[in-house]
Amino acid sequence: MICMPQYILLSNLTDEGWKTVKGRPERIKEVNKELEAFGVRVIRQYAVLGPYDFVNVVEAPDNETIARVSIELGARGTIKMMSMAAVPIDEFIASVKKS
Repeated sequence: MICMPQYILLSNLTDEGWKTVKGRPERIKEVNKELEAFGVRVIRQYAVLGPYDFVNVVEAPDNETIARVSIELGARGTIKMMSMAAVPIDEFIASVKKS
């Protein structure tokens, strides 16, 4: 089984985004389907309290795909997103042992 790279997406809704979610909370799941069209698979999704509104763990083929997703969603004016590559801890430990 080939695993794609994983990413953490931290996002905040804009005022317009909150209006959308308030009126149509199911819109969140619709966006997940749009992500799939880019080749991104949502692994986990959380609404959180604190400095961010949502935390998503996703798989994507590469950084370029995540950059396109961030630009596409951000251009709508309903969300601001920070994306970070995530390295599974066992892979991280193995890479440290190699150095």
